[in-house]
Amino acid sequence: MSERDWHAWHAEYDQPGSRLSQRLDAVQQQIRTALDTAAPGPLRAISLCAGQGRDLIGVLADHPRRDDVTARLVELDPRNAEVARELAARHGLTGVEVIVGDAARTDHYAPLAPADLVIACGIFGNITDADVERTIEFTTRLTAPGGTVVWTRGRREPDLVPQVCDWFAAHGFEQLWVSDPGISFAVGAHRFTGTPEPLPAGVTIFTFVGYDRLAGPVS
Repeated sequence: MSERDWHAWHAEYDQPGSRLSQRLDAVQQQIRTALDTAAPGPLRAISLCAGQGRDLIGVLADHPRRDDVTARLVELDPRNAEVARELAARHGLTGVEVIVGDAARTDHYAPLAPADLVIACGIFGNITDADVERTIEFTTRLTAPGGTVVWTRGRREPDLVPQVCDWFAAHGFEQLWVSDPGISFAVGAHRFTGTPEPLPAGVTIFTFVGYDRLAGPVS
């Protein structure tokens, strides 16, 4: 099986009414809510597997808290990272930094962890269930007390979303919002109510497999 072109994959975002454009709208709404309800003062945000950064950058472009936010976006595909950099520069978001690298590596997040906003979109459907649980456990080290994690996951059967919510609850998160189960994708937002443990250096949080491989061949 050939590797998916994750740069070309983003084209669906530009198709009005598409699944990805609808998911983007839902993710951006949760990011806006997190920024709207955050305490006054500087804010830190990190985005894992950030792609072209449309979710966070699209919100910060016109948000009143834009200048309060220092953000680090981590993306493996240099083409997507360059799009994100250009988008941030176009909107004058000098606090947004885009790093080309493996988003699973903890070292990329050390400068900003624990953060007030953690974006884990496009990950949970592309890694094993065991790595989903492991990643959720690691968000307790990435998220500041009272901080928000925004995440996504497809609703393919068997639907893992209820278990994802249970794992967040087991690790000290309060559920703020989860999208309607009647649609093909899930967007969720959870607030961290605990105290973050130190983030270990040099650790790989998950292995990105890809949903094509996880789903297996079509019969």
